[in-house]
Amino acid sequence: MGAGTEPDGSSRSDEEWERFLRESVAGAADAPKEPSARARDVAKRLRAQPDSGPEGWRSYTPARPKRRTGWYVVGLLASLVLLVVALVPGRVVDLFAGDDPDSPAEAGQQAEAGQRPTVDEPFRGSPAASWASGAAGIAVPEARAVGWMSAAEVERALARSRDFLVASGLDRGVLRGERPEKAIALINPKQKDVQDFLATAFRSPSEKNDPLLLFSRFQPSRTQLVGDVVKTRGRLTYREGERGALQVTADVTFVYPVTRADGGGDDEIVRTIVRRELVLSWDDPDKVITEPGTFSIVSNKYDMTNGGCGAPTGYLTPPFGTDRRADEAGTEVDPYDRSTPVGRGASDECARATRS
Repeated sequence: MGAGTEPDGSSRSDEEWERFLRESVAGAADAPKEPSARARDVAKRLRAQPDSGPEGWRSYTPARPKRRTGWYVVGLLASLVLLVVALVPGRVVDLFAGDDPDSPAEAGQQAEAGQRPTVDEPFRGSPAASWASGAAGIAVPEARAVGWMSAAEVERALARSRDFLVASGLDRGVLRGERPEKAIALINPKQKDVQDFLATAFRSPSEKNDPLLLFSRFQPSRTQLVGDVVKTRGRLTYREGERGALQVTADVTFVYPVTRADGGGDDEIVRTIVRRELVLSWDDPDKVITEPGTFSIVSNKYDMTNGGCGAPTGYLTPPFGTDRRADEAGTEVDPYDRSTPVGRGASDECARATRS
């Protein structure tokens, strides 16, 4: 076959053959070029990697920062807490104090400076502003069988123990000076020393026989309660006592906002604060003479501030005006500090409250 002959036997012209030789030497424009060694190495590495989408050969993808989700969440929560503290500080303190009425956080709660109480807000500026109202502030534990009582009987006894606290310290009639008949009905009528006390206390109050030892009462001609709410904080606890009895201990603080009954030409509001500790014994009737549904009083203590000084009258006598300034000579106490034991008692009832 000649130099200018095609495979099918046709012949090329001398010009076409010459152009073919030149392009063969120079390389055709669209002829594939052999890749360099570096390109082959890159191609090999790319083929060995899983396909994650196209990526430029010299493109730069910065390393992804490690996710710090935990720190992000902590920061977000901290910001929310600061916001809540700014809006409702009293609620936050109460929240962190939890259900423990003796929590140090609660004891350290400070009243807002310059927040005077008003008729519409009698607890304004007081730690008690965030407390529960009435019986709701008295915590009752879960009942279990103790001594001679089943769990159901213990539950009833705890409920009646709280009923006594309500009838003696929250009943509106009793607070206005009426005789606490409902509360007295829950006390064992066979407990002679207590019955002797009750027979004398309301008729001839004295240091030994003062109804304030068990009951909160104001003289209606002198003092008037502000609003319908009394703030409370406290709890009941129990254990097995003597002769298999159920022994219940109550430790409760009551905060009473009051003003002058006659108005006195001003809107002065005083908060009387009474903290009581009562130990009650629900005795086995087969071992102790008692009446069903009643308890015996083992012991009682109370601390009181802004409740008056001087000889017992059978009533709480909050100081107003000049009387209040005279009472400020007493020992300073924090009536909201429930981490300390109860027990100043009547002998130190003129103690001055550092906050109310």
